[in-house]
Amino acid sequence: MALQCGIVGLPNVGKSTLFNCLSNAKAQAANFPFCTIEPNIGVITVPDTRLNKLAELVKPNKVQPNTIEIVDIAGLVKGASKGEGLGNQFLGNIRSTSAIIHVLRCFDDDNVIHVDGSVDPIRDKEIIDTELQLKDLETVIKKIQKVEKMAKTGGDKDAKKAFEVCTIVKSHLESGKSVRTAPISDEDREFISDLSLLTQKPVLYVCNVDEKSVIAGNLYVQRVKDAVKDENAEVLVISAQIEAEIASLDSFDERQMFLEDLGLEESGVTKLIQAAYRLLSLATYFTAGVQEVRAWTITKGFTAPQAAGVIHTDFEKGFIRAEVIKYNDFTTLGSEAACKEAGKLSVEGKTYIVEDGDIMHFRFNV
Repeated sequence: MALQCGIVGLPNVGKSTLFNCLSNAKAQAANFPFCTIEPNIGVITVPDTRLNKLAELVKPNKVQPNTIEIVDIAGLVKGASKGEGLGNQFLGNIRSTSAIIHVLRCFDDDNVIHVDGSVDPIRDKEIIDTELQLKDLETVIKKIQKVEKMAKTGGDKDAKKAFEVCTIVKSHLESGKSVRTAPISDEDREFISDLSLLTQKPVLYVCNVDEKSVIAGNLYVQRVKDAVKDENAEVLVISAQIEAEIASLDSFDERQMFLEDLGLEESGVTKLIQAAYRLLSLATYFTAGVQEVRAWTITKGFTAPQAAGVIHTDFEKGFIRAEVIKYNDFTTLGSEAACKEAGKLSVEGKTYIVEDGDIMHFRFNV
């Protein structure tokens, strides 16, 4: 599935360093603004212990994990909504992503310059929020101008509803708030879905801290948590410097020892990838056979035919039924044959909603 998370932030907050740790692609990480001019795209493997367990049981010829795409987007400055700096390019690159990973600098270091001369994650957040909100406001006003006449003089119910929703969103943006927190229902959001509004995208805040703050956080992190408490957004605490050191180690065992020495159970990169997966409202189902054990990415709420279509469009078109085994049943009993014998294989039709962790086999006819 071509879903992307865009990493955004002001210059020199650590986003390119994080991207380098996430991906084999190499974004330049340097101590000056705009070190990333073109958006770098990395295809990232999603860690999932369930896939490893299935591989142990099935012993397939091949194991294929899930992946998502992470895009490192050029740093932003004030005035981006009016084309300042790399503004238009920055905003266009965000528009093409499905969700936003917003990196905030939450550490002091005189050797790493800040584009505004001092460390203040709330100010940094507000700079980017404001630029995105101003661009969204411009887009919403154009929509209002387009539907206003039809809404007021004609009998077009959709135009009238679109005008009402856009008016609420306009007022919300003018008050300095993002569209994702606007007081409108999910149903009403359909009337602005064609606008691809930047501040409607789900967001994950990543606080980039120093080594001593990676477990307990610091005052900067607490300020960020307080500032976003009404946004229904996750806040993740990561040290990009630690992640860079982990990435430089050659073996898995060395990395685990390094984490243990720091008192960490897993790397920040692992947490970030899993959080990005949640941010995109994704789920996983598995196919498990001798040739291949594979994780497949779907959007939460997909029906069985839609899930089959992720493998191949013909599977969705010619869908007959799905044979489903729950992950816990498979790992407890040890094999598909044992699950069948125990009555733990169910046959599902077109209306079945796939659950995260389902192990599936599709019957289809084209």
